[in-house]
Amino acid sequence: MHQFERAEPNNEQTDEPSNDATIETSVEQKGQTMTTSASNTSVNKSNITEAPVWFITGCSTGFGLELAKQAIERGFRTVVTARDPSQLEDFKASESVLVLKLDVTQADEATAAIQASVARFGRIDVLVNNAGIGYFAAVEESEEVEVRKMFDVNVFGTGRMIWAVLPGMRKQGAGCIVNLSSLAGLRGAPALGYYNATKFAVEGLSGALRLEVEPLGIRVMVVEPSGFRTDWAGRSANESEQQIEDYKATAGKVRAAVRASSGKQPGDPVRAAKAIIDAVASGNPPHHLLLGNDAFEGAMEKLEHLRQDFAAGEAVARAADFPKAVKS
Repeated sequence: MHQFERAEPNNEQTDEPSNDATIETSVEQKGQTMTTSASNTSVNKSNITEAPVWFITGCSTGFGLELAKQAIERGFRTVVTARDPSQLEDFKASESVLVLKLDVTQADEATAAIQASVARFGRIDVLVNNAGIGYFAAVEESEEVEVRKMFDVNVFGTGRMIWAVLPGMRKQGAGCIVNLSSLAGLRGAPALGYYNATKFAVEGLSGALRLEVEPLGIRVMVVEPSGFRTDWAGRSANESEQQIEDYKATAGKVRAAVRASSGKQPGDPVRAAKAIIDAVASGNPPHHLLLGNDAFEGAMEKLEHLRQDFAAGEAVARAADFPKAVKS
């Protein structure tokens, strides 16, 4: 698969499965080196000098905005997308930058955006599923229309982009899919129940996808940030009109705290974007990329709670199987 990495002397290449028909392409531009192994691909030029192609959703604010900026700064060919292209006026279309309208809830727009990108650049090397929204409500307070809207963006929107990009990546025999999850995809929190559900879904989808496509040379990385100074807790998140008094000390308290923290979170989107790009550029991105002190500590705490629960229930778990036949 592609090694999206800085050129280093004597840099060892990652061992990849061999294919019957393999094309090796050495790529170097603006300090970037990329090696491609593609089986049965339509690209048949062995000495093409090109930068990798990054396709990023939700670029109007937050992680998407910073990822797009840094990808362009590094000399990557970059597809910058948003539901409202007027919010992307800072990005000037050029030979290496394509600005597109994309609402990930619309299947035809997802397909058209991928097709336009391939028509322009010939391929997509990295898909970043960043587009997402939040919703604050206790489970009982939650309104179905808002929950469905969030699932359509966070889960089905991610799925639509994966469906659209995978045929090309399979043909290339290479690529990387980066799915933005959250610490909320690893542990629940009051007022975030259905948001948790969308991010748990992204985690499960990514885990299954990884097992299916990594043998084909395609990497999958899930990013799990904690609180960052994006617009997630601001205009990107709605909350329920109904607020039940019994949940004031739980969901109500968390909802108020999250709103109050908007713009004051400890996480820096610029550093986060660099960490994401560096992870992909390493040529061997981790399956899970935690971002933020709270993310690391919260994830480790969740792991310990799971370990304790599982260990406490070990006897019950083992006793649920049919007894093993006793050999005579």
